This record gives sequence, C-alpha cells and structure tokens, in this order.
Amino acid sequence: MNKLISCISIDPGVRFGKPCIKGTRIAVADILQWLASGLTIAEITQDYPLQEIHVQAALNFAANRETYIKILTAA
Repeated sequence: MNKLISCISIDPGVRFGKPCIKGTRIAVADILQWLASGLTIAEITQDYPLQEIHVQAALNFAANRETYIKILTAA
C-alpha cells in the first residue's frame, strides 16, 4: 500500500496541483480516462512512460479519494 501511495505526488507547480504520477506530468485523471475509454494497462504502459504499478497507484488513489480529501482539508 505505501509503495502505491509513494507513486503519487501533488505539487501546485505541476498540472495545477492535480495528483500526478511522481516524476511525470501524467495526472491520475488522465490514467482513469484512458482506462474508461477502453485502453488496457498494457497499452497505457506501452504508450506512456509508466509501469503497471503506476496504473494501480492511480486506481488506488481514486478509490480512496475521500480519505485524501479529509487529510488535505484538515491541515
């Protein structure tokens, strides 16, 4: 779980603070949209500088977004 969380970064200077895969400008929302449009994980990792763990991290982040929102707003 911690390995997945460490793949995501939120930086106001990158994509206006959208959650992204660390070290890239690829947003979690981008990955979700690609999956929703029918791309497979294999196609995504072939077309973009990502590994399967990055796609899993994006799905994990999206599934737990309410938890992250609570943490961010509580600060």
